[in-house]
Amino acid sequence: MKKEKKVLKRTGIISDINYKSPQIKLLYWLLFAAMCAIAFVCLVPPLWVMLSSVKDMKEFYRIPPTLIPHTWDFSKIGKAWSQYSFGRYYLNTVILTAGSVAWSIFSNGLAGYVLSKVKPRGHKIVFWMIFGSMMIPTTVSVVPVYKNIIHFPIGGFNLINTFIPMILMTGCNAFMTIVYKSFFDGIPSSLIEAAEIDGCGKIGMFRHIVLPLSKAIIFTAMILAFNAAWSDFFWPFLVLKDKSVYTVIVEIFSIKTSIAQDQVIILLMFALVPPAVLFLIFQKNIMQGLTMSGIKG
Repeated sequence: MKKEKKVLKRTGIISDINYKSPQIKLLYWLLFAAMCAIAFVCLVPPLWVMLSSVKDMKEFYRIPPTLIPHTWDFSKIGKAWSQYSFGRYYLNTVILTAGSVAWSIFSNGLAGYVLSKVKPRGHKIVFWMIFGSMMIPTTVSVVPVYKNIIHFPIGGFNLINTFIPMILMTGCNAFMTIVYKSFFDGIPSSLIEAAEIDGCGKIGMFRHIVLPLSKAIIFTAMILAFNAAWSDFFWPFLVLKDKSVYTVIVEIFSIKTSIAQDQVIILLMFALVPPAVLFLIFQKNIMQGLTMSGIKG
């Protein structure tokens, strides 16, 4: 029997056949070295923050600074947590993040479903308007949005000191709407048509057919919304005036000039760890969801 042909294992930009060329091999290792250097530059700041949080005061202010601590004082972390009552700010941030994630998945997903499968009259115009809104600088909308927050168009409510404005903003994300639409475009229309023949309504098709087939993109959207809501500073800083509703990031900014520098580093670690851990654990799911949606980075 003839031996089976060897299956190519390299599936990236450079295939196994191209890799045999000395010039391509050199290019490959140059690109690899460049990616390692970029990854190192990106990882050093958060790594330095985490390691510096357990240094003693003498080593913390040492010149030149040390990356790996010579002394490990983990008691500083517990003291800072209790001294600055960070449990309350964590709870505020968790409430805001949970609401933002839920509303982002529902509203952006529903918008993508309407543009992809329902396709009402004028849906192409709406799609290009959403796409075009991504070209508008964020600073242009700051003043109109803030005016709507202090005097909401429906009912004239003042939404200052509430999480509602930040939660609602996650449901107006043009990028995520387009990602959802691109993913839903890949769902066979025959499934939608069969459900419609069986008498299933538009919302029913969204709940019972589209959502169960969209776990990858929903999971990706959930992680991206979590990171965006957790690390958001600008709008919580403008909207949340009462200290009792501060988020983690806003509280750190408000007290950073009145406490020791090593304490600021510990508080920054509190803010950094949850999204960093979540991203490291689920980064493959993020890339899978974006790839399946047709948007590749």
